Amino acid sequence: MSTDAALRPQPTPAPTDAMPPDRTTPRRWPRGSVRAPARPTPAAALHSIGAATAVLLGLVAIGAMIHEPVLIPPLAASAALVHSAPTLPLAQPRSVVIGHLVGSAVGYAVLAAAGSSAWAAAVAAGVTLAVNMAARTPHSPAVATAVIIVLQTPAPGRFIPLLLGSTVLLVLTGFAASRVRRTAPRYPAYWW
Repeated sequence: MSTDAALRPQPTPAPTDAMPPDRTTPRRWPRGSVRAPARPTPAAALHSIGAATAVLLGLVAIGAMIHEPVLIPPLAASAALVHSAPTLPLAQPRSVVIGHLVGSAVGYAVLAAAGSSAWAAAVAAGVTLAVNMAARTPHSPAVATAVIIVLQTPAPGRFIPLLLGSTVLLVLTGFAASRVRRTAPRYPAYWW
């Protein structure tokens, strides 16, 4: 195309299937593209919020009884996934439990090799993501578990059993909560 032709005004295309009738430019989203999920009903939202809050309060109560911090930010994120998106692979028991255990193993390995620093925490996060992807246990909150271990250096003899128990409790409450409301999606979509 010559420069002259490029500078001339081009005719406006006529509306087609790909264009809304009131506009002369194509849609930005092609047909068949994925859009945000529908807004949950008020009952579904209250059910998910109530169940997630109840399990997190349970973790706080357990921590208060044993005088150990049991609720850590990654577990709150895991509870949100289990109770608000129970069909996602990230929310399945295999990913929740094994993902956090992988995150803790990588966190302690990086801590032993490189010490506690933000640089080491970033490496632990990347390695956790890689190992979880390879193990087919995708769970983004587990990456944060590795970061917390490197930055906070909790004692493994106390931290790992509490983490394991907490993740199992999250999964069990997700299972129970999905059975309470008849129209709720069944959790889990798969166990292993």
